[in-house]
Amino acid sequence: MAQPKDSKFHIAMFPWFAIGHMTPYLHLSNELAQRGHKISFLLPNKIQIQWEATNLHPNLITFHPLVVPHIEGLPPGTETDSNIPISLATHLATAMDLTRDQVETLLRKLQPNFVFFDSAHWVPELASKIGFLKTVCYTVVSATTLAMQLVPARKVFKDMTLMKAEMEKPPSGYPSSTVVLRQHEALAPLIISTEFGSGITLYDRMTTAIRECDALSIRTCQEIEGHFCDYIRSQYRKPVFLTGHVLLEPTSIPMEMLLEDRWGKWLEGFEPGSVVFCAFGSQLILEKNQFQELILGFELTGLPFFIALKSPTGATTVEGALPEGFEERVRGRGVVYGGWVQQIQILEHRSVGCFVNHCGFGSMWESLMSNTQIVLVPHLLDQILNTRLMVEELKVAVEVARDGKGWFSKESLCKAINSNG
Repeated sequence: MAQPKDSKFHIAMFPWFAIGHMTPYLHLSNELAQRGHKISFLLPNKIQIQWEATNLHPNLITFHPLVVPHIEGLPPGTETDSNIPISLATHLATAMDLTRDQVETLLRKLQPNFVFFDSAHWVPELASKIGFLKTVCYTVVSATTLAMQLVPARKVFKDMTLMKAEMEKPPSGYPSSTVVLRQHEALAPLIISTEFGSGITLYDRMTTAIRECDALSIRTCQEIEGHFCDYIRSQYRKPVFLTGHVLLEPTSIPMEMLLEDRWGKWLEGFEPGSVVFCAFGSQLILEKNQFQELILGFELTGLPFFIALKSPTGATTVEGALPEGFEERVRGRGVVYGGWVQQIQILEHRSVGCFVNHCGFGSMWESLMSNTQIVLVPHLLDQILNTRLMVEELKVAVEVARDGKGWFSKESLCKAINSNG
């Protein structure tokens, strides 16, 4: 489709149905709309009302709801990953794939110039069928992860044993000697063999998306991951565009999204930089014994703390999982909350001085853009790679030490927090 030189673009956004993916897509939409571009945002039906406040340019950004079909194995009404364990994400991927006809109908009707996508690996094929739009695979995981796990992308392995052997070591030419996995031998094959949708693995889904798109875009910047981006560009031999962190600036946060009074008033009761804040994202659910070890570690620091975590396995509420006598011992200086909190706004509060997180890519950026000290407790493969980048390459964070089985103790957590001064 020809585009007049002085005109603006029309861009369709179709991210994976996860809050950690849709949020940066919406932030990017706001940035593009601020520059005058028109955005058509495809998202699950239920999330539309919830996100209206985050749409800073409703005159240019339009939400187009999709009906997410029910898939056996998912709780009824599931449309995003927020309320399901990671083990059920494969069923949600199947549901997303079944929206293909709806997506095609919308794209034909809307006629955008570009479609940005990530997990829907079939979008380039759809675009080729439609014939008038270009595809951009916009990935919101780190370039570090992509470089380690998804290249060399053009190799085809007929033998799974050979593929696993290739993935259990850094690929040839990998641009880092420090970003390595101590647990890599156990974890690397998982991205190859893990089913993510009906009849497709996570590895095949991601490599197909990147291989078949017209251009690749990554939520990062040259200063942080430039050498990884250059490596990816050389491997895939296509344009790679970097968007930066695309976080909401504090001055851009709408009034209805400002920090809740109850948390603002609680935080105001402490000295600047004295509160330790902990959050592990929307999906991570700890085992009960590790959950208890974690919060006992916060108690051990002697510092005020605010912990926002989901209820651990086997517990219906966080209150029901607390160790005996814990609430009485920390009353007045510690909060353990099981609901959603405004993470960016909490990190902006002057009383918060340390952020303990799982180093998901969104939290990693929010850590870097805050004035807090950073303590990392990674759990998943990409989080471990992000942690290597933060701790060993950038040297801006501390990782909580673990034993050979991956267990961290309250003492190791306390030591990591206190090491930040």
